[in-house]
Amino acid sequence: MKNPAAESYFTKTELILWSVSSSCIIFAFFIFGGSGILSLAASLIGVTSILFSAKGNPAGPLLMIVFSGLYGYISFTFSYYGEMITYLGMTMPMSVFALAAWLRNPYNGSRSEVRVGQIRSRAEIAVILLVSGAVTVLFYFILKAFNTANLIPSTLSVTTSFIAVLLTYRRISLFALAYAANDLVLIVLWGLACTEDSRYLSVLVCFCAFLVNDIYCYISWRKRKSLQRRLNASS
Repeated sequence: MKNPAAESYFTKTELILWSVSSSCIIFAFFIFGGSGILSLAASLIGVTSILFSAKGNPAGPLLMIVFSGLYGYISFTFSYYGEMITYLGMTMPMSVFALAAWLRNPYNGSRSEVRVGQIRSRAEIAVILLVSGAVTVLFYFILKAFNTANLIPSTLSVTTSFIAVLLTYRRISLFALAYAANDLVLIVLWGLACTEDSRYLSVLVCFCAFLVNDIYCYISWRKRKSLQRRLNASS
């Protein structure tokens, strides 16, 4: 017998979004010629990660850990050392901390939904911006030393990725917008890569799909935040 609860966990919109995104990624991989099966696997894992994150499910950051490892390797193959260092040295370990934070903060005891956090003060915003600025400057010189391809967008990718994973750890809905900003930077990066090697068109399509999904993720978290507030107020 089918489980109605399991069937209704994802909305029709979410299932359609995931199906269309996955289909576009697979189509691009086989039509344009992907850079390897790992590229396809990473893309599908990444878009699935966003789907779970949109639900506030800890499976989201868990899958992001896997995606970070695969994407870091793919970036290495194109000498995008900024992306490799960012995802292997920052996004992956911070996703581990984010996963732990999400598991420690379930909403109403449910392990499948995290309690939405919030920024406590303007001082916290200032700290986030100052630390992000410091990370940006530091990585600029590190990436320059590695002769990283497309240095400026690679550095911007570090900035947006750092803010995204930090806000994910804090369980703040703006993390999805930070990831969307990172998607835009990566669309530029891999667009430049495509001018040299058409195999990377599949990766470009991947981040276009990520952009749409991250925007949905932000909308979903805004609704989740409002719902949790109403339920907390009425209890």
